Amino acid sequence: MVRALECRGFRNLSDSRTELGSGIAVVHGPNGAGKSNLLEAVYFGLVGRSFRAGRDRDVIRFGADSARVELELASAGSTLLGAIDRAGERRHLRDSRPLPGLGDDRPLVSVFHPDRLQLVKGAPAHRRAHLDRLCAALWPARADLRSRFGRTLAQRNALVSRVRAGLAAAGSLGVWDDRLAREAEPLMAARLEATEAIRQPFAAIAQRLGLPEAEIAYRPRAPASAAELAGELAARRERDLGRAYTSYGPQLDEVELGLSGRQLRRFGSQGQQRIALLALLFAERESLLAVGRPAPLMLFDDVMSELDPEHRELLVALLADGGQALITATESGHVPTATGIMRIAMSNGETSGLAAVEAA
Repeated sequence: MVRALECRGFRNLSDSRTELGSGIAVVHGPNGAGKSNLLEAVYFGLVGRSFRAGRDRDVIRFGADSARVELELASAGSTLLGAIDRAGERRHLRDSRPLPGLGDDRPLVSVFHPDRLQLVKGAPAHRRAHLDRLCAALWPARADLRSRFGRTLAQRNALVSRVRAGLAAAGSLGVWDDRLAREAEPLMAARLEATEAIRQPFAAIAQRLGLPEAEIAYRPRAPASAAELAGELAARRERDLGRAYTSYGPQLDEVELGLSGRQLRRFGSQGQQRIALLALLFAERESLLAVGRPAPLMLFDDVMSELDPEHRELLVALLADGGQALITATESGHVPTATGIMRIAMSNGETSGLAAVEAA
């Protein structure tokens, strides 16, 4: 849990400290008040980058040399620091020590924001990366599967280029076919297992939110067996040499979000894609809780604006099951009253403190 955040030079946020509640906190205020920036600052402190499209250096306030976010965690007074300067140099520290990357015990975080709709309607690479992060969250011991495969793929691609340039023998690719296939097999297995873990919750939550017949499926582009994949890589070697890269394997996998048998990214409306993203985030939350992992911190930006009162109530009820959540809204009343909700008024980049916790 994030107990408080302190910002310096981050977008339009004032250089001050903001206390957060342990349950649902509603950040409300007019457009341009800095509500989305506050959520972005929390994410930046946790992950070390922005969830928005564009350059991370854009988080630095005009006229400032750098941006800095410090988060106070509930666990034994631990702190996280995220910082970036105009030169692009960044720091991401926990208790003054560099973070190791995926697999550590940082609070998990899920984001609903307009830019995050790329997860539904964007290129397959967005969904692959997201699924791999879910695998790492579900099973920390598997956190390095993606990076191990990526390093081996890069080494095979480098060798393909050398062979194409006449600097290495084509036969030398056989060893790398085997290595790549061995790294691919556990990655594909984890992706399949993670997709199966969220498949039923995704469909059920999407239906409750008004999107019946929604589905999610893992579509691998290669056989799951290392031996078969190695054989396919060998068979496609000439094609790879012609293209100068590896053209077959799990780096081309798809995670398909569908509605009644059609791809949501191609045929879904904006409203349907928003609901699918919500259902995906809640399904992941449910799967994490099912394996004894902590609930992720939910950052929901302007999520209530396109929901009717019934679905607003449902969303709050889903969040009230446990864990921490920050929700932005232009009007505090857009988020229904519930036990434990705290409300933070915001204007001109400044928060005016927490209101009393709402009683039952």
